[in-house]
Amino acid sequence: MTDEARILGELLLKHKLIVASAESCTGGNIAHLITEVAGSSAYFKGSVVSYCDEIKHKVLGVKQETLDEHTAVSLQTAEEMADGVKRLMGADIAVSTTGIAGPGGAMEEQPVGTVWMGVSSGNGTWAQKFLFNGNREEIISQASVMALRLVINEINEIYG
Repeated sequence: MTDEARILGELLLKHKLIVASAESCTGGNIAHLITEVAGSSAYFKGSVVSYCDEIKHKVLGVKQETLDEHTAVSLQTAEEMADGVKRLMGADIAVSTTGIAGPGGAMEEQPVGTVWMGVSSGNGTWAQKFLFNGNREEIISQASVMALRLVINEINEIYG
């Protein structure tokens, strides 16, 4: 269990919040980290692993225009994924990941390790771009832990 998962769980319980995740490049690893904490069912409703654009669109409600104009690996897609899973799960806060874990899939402007993360809360929705280094497993691990940190920071920003 990571420190981040434990800290996040404590914060969610303290503030009586529900969290959800929408994962593409992390493939469910964020959900795995959250559920390693005993009692996480009190604050974790679930996750959508939307590994393909069809699921991002049909399940999470990412607009087809967003995927066509900005691609799946974009600020816009990360924001819409976070909003979609928050709404779908009835959560108070949600996090999303969409990116390129490698070793293939890189584009000139989006190298392997590029990950957009979205956060949706009562404070609004935003996304941030990260560039992680390492092999596929290391990128997934780093991105998953960073996603937990973003949710921790969002809760601390809202509730102090």
